Amino acid sequence: MKYINISHPEQSVSFPHAVVTGLGKGQGLFFTENLEPLDDVRALLEIDFVSRSAIILQHLVGDAVATEDLRSFVKNAFDFPLELVEVAEGVHALELFHGPSLAFKDFGARFMAQCLANFSTGHKTTILTATSGDTGAAVALAFYDQPGIDVVVLYPKGMVTPLQEKLFCTLGGNVRTIAIEDDFDSCQQLVKQSFDDIELVEKIGLNSANSINVARLLAQVCYYFEAVARLPAGKEAVFSVPSGNFGNVTAGLLAHAIGLPIKRMIAATNENDTVPRFFNSGKWDPRPTIATLTNAMDISLPNNFPRVLEMGDKHGLDLRELLVSFAISDDQTREAVRSLDTIGYLADPHSALAWKALTDHK
Repeated sequence: MKYINISHPEQSVSFPHAVVTGLGKGQGLFFTENLEPLDDVRALLEIDFVSRSAIILQHLVGDAVATEDLRSFVKNAFDFPLELVEVAEGVHALELFHGPSLAFKDFGARFMAQCLANFSTGHKTTILTATSGDTGAAVALAFYDQPGIDVVVLYPKGMVTPLQEKLFCTLGGNVRTIAIEDDFDSCQQLVKQSFDDIELVEKIGLNSANSINVARLLAQVCYYFEAVARLPAGKEAVFSVPSGNFGNVTAGLLAHAIGLPIKRMIAATNENDTVPRFFNSGKWDPRPTIATLTNAMDISLPNNFPRVLEMGDKHGLDLRELLVSFAISDDQTREAVRSLDTIGYLADPHSALAWKALTDHK
């Protein structure tokens, strides 16, 4: 299985090479060359999460990683529970916050850490990542105290919550943090620009653990299968996903492309609504990022969106039928948190925003 730089398709590499490289030529994102459906998805949904995830990931990476190694990566990375909780009749919350950093990104960050530790050639590696809140802690904890790996986290000063800031700013050791006096999009752009400095890349072994790294993305495919496996048989799921950098949406679309029955995906954004406006007008028109209650999604330039378009343009996914996107205001988010509380479910603003988009537009 080859991975193609979608900005420069002539750059074709193996999965381990894509993981170690992080970002391709010209800041291009790596994505799988082929999206073949899995065999017998129904039977796959009957087995346990770790075993199923190893099969899914083997399907996506091919023979570039030995089966026993890949299963070990998955077992070591996915060593915490995930829950599917019924919030109301027919509506469930997929709780992905039971890992060490209390964020869904523990799945991707820990799997990537396993990959890098095993794909490393013994040279020093520096992980440079940008965070709008949750990535920083997931990456810092996944790579904390790993020999031969330094971690540098860039975050927008004053635009993450105090708890999030403490989770990745108090570790020390091989983890360093830098507060940038600008928004997340600027932090992300600094990361991407760093990869254009070939001398820097080679000198410090530069890599990134943002969802620009394909290992992060592939790991997230697995929990969509687990969600469907726990639902009543015979029903297609509608997923409403709180969306900032669009890695989670990309993973869900990828799951569907390889055979998972999904009726629709709702990409729920906050008032940084570049994608909903794009779907309405066909015009890509990012605006300055604004601070909202859902700070982890305060992103106007979603880095993964080219992969979404790639699945439509190159892999035949019918995005018009499958994907919709809506923006939810802070006032609507507050209302959603209160509404969920009245029915007995305590939700963070990001989850409540997704619930609001689902109940308004399902």
